[in-house]
Amino acid sequence: MLFAAGFGTRMGALTKDRPKPLIEVAGKPLLEHALDFTGEIPTRVVNAHYHADQIEAYAENRDLIVSTERPDILDTGGGLRHALPLLGDGPTFTLNTDAVWHGPNPLDLLKSAWNPDVMDALLLCVPLQNAIGRKGGGDFALSEDNQLIRKGDLVYTGAQITKTEGLQHIPDAVFSLNLLWNQMAENGRLHGLTYPGKWCDVGHPDGITLAKDMVRHV
Repeated sequence: MLFAAGFGTRMGALTKDRPKPLIEVAGKPLLEHALDFTGEIPTRVVNAHYHADQIEAYAENRDLIVSTERPDILDTGGGLRHALPLLGDGPTFTLNTDAVWHGPNPLDLLKSAWNPDVMDALLLCVPLQNAIGRKGGGDFALSEDNQLIRKGDLVYTGAQITKTEGLQHIPDAVFSLNLLWNQMAENGRLHGLTYPGKWCDVGHPDGITLAKDMVRHV
């Protein structure tokens, strides 16, 4: 599941006439940077709302299914639940489309570390010092058994594997995945993995140049 429905308001004029995932960075759209990691995954779904027609046009001939959210945008949790009929059953990768990576394939790392016997979700995080363009502090810390604890110097990268059954028990139509994670954390089943490379937040205009420099020099 690729998240591409947001308004991209932090991008200012750059997203006036196009969705943020179609902004080009280092020679290709942000959405394509994300797609490059998904080659072995049989079912790939992207959600769309803002300038959805452009996402739909981009998805044509790319073996990419579009989950269009109308009339309202559904946030990450609601958007994932809306896409479940397209994704099918079982644990699902989710990946944000507003970042550029330098290092190993994040989805491969998650797949290798995934243990459904003890995990309901596995979130890929990067140390704050390797989160290029990050504005603000971290999101999580890791316990000794790799469970995630709120607040710390690890930044969530937007890549995870998650079970989706818990989405059906959230009454809201529009909600963040944080609600699902909170439930998992209460049960001791929200786990984290540290990314060994660098990651650049391209949710704001400065991130475009920072991502180009990261790819060029790291």
